[in-house]
Amino acid sequence: MDNRGNFTLEIVVVGIIIILILGVVLAATEISQEKISKSVENNNIEKTISEVCDSLINDAGTPINWENFKPKRIGLATTNGDDNVIPNSVSYYKLVELGKDYDNYVTKRIFDNKFYSSMELIPHETSISSVKIGSNEEGTNNIYSVNRIVKCDFFKKYVVCDFLTDGKCNHDHNQKHHSCNYLKLFKGNLKSLDYYLLFDDSEENNVKYSIDTTHFKNRGDGKIVSKTEIYLNNDFSKLFEGGESSSVIFIHLNKKDAKAVLVGVPKQFDKNKLNYNYFTTQECDFIIKAWS
Repeated sequence: MDNRGNFTLEIVVVGIIIILILGVVLAATEISQEKISKSVENNNIEKTISEVCDSLINDAGTPINWENFKPKRIGLATTNGDDNVIPNSVSYYKLVELGKDYDNYVTKRIFDNKFYSSMELIPHETSISSVKIGSNEEGTNNIYSVNRIVKCDFFKKYVVCDFLTDGKCNHDHNQKHHSCNYLKLFKGNLKSLDYYLLFDDSEENNVKYSIDTTHFKNRGDGKIVSKTEIYLNNDFSKLFEGGESSSVIFIHLNKKDAKAVLVGVPKQFDKNKLNYNYFTTQECDFIIKAWS
């Protein structure tokens, strides 16, 4: 082979090597670009669900009691007596209502059909069940989530009296040694509501309670709290035997700052949830998960 042939062969070999190098470089570039694109996509999902989560727990929505109406804007936060939003809070009833039409409210209106998602409220108090709504992520890969610690009111709207809050006493009991409170009750209330005294487990067999009215003062020592759930409708009915249509009723507990609440729940209320903790504000983990 002459020199010209050798030169031609060298050119071919060099060309092949250059092509191989270019191929490797292009492949590496494509992989790098794919990783960057995927990273941007992941960051967008995480950023989106983080913003959605913070918005939901700091906005009560419009109207603020939208769970009873058709909402103009979705929010899960609770409000105080002045209708001011309580930051980092979740209304149990708003969350449950959201779950009834999750695809419409969340998938379409909030995430614009870009992601599937779920929401879960996990109480730190283990006697309370967690609540989960949304899509099922079982078997799904690349799930992104955010977690916030929030306050949840659960069934607090049914609380009539909280004995950690000072109330009036028709016996002039010293509130350093008692927890007394009162309510005005109409006879008709007993037809639609069931009234219970609910106690924290720590109060069982450690507190006595008594009930009377402005017309009748109970002079006894009271009854021992032998269980954490005490049904009161029968006791309340006896207070109307004189024909009254309404009465101011006083409840006395012989312990300061007793962990107890008087609740009035609808007749169809799930009696398995007549637990003191369900009727007090609880700390919970609120978790939103999303995937494409």
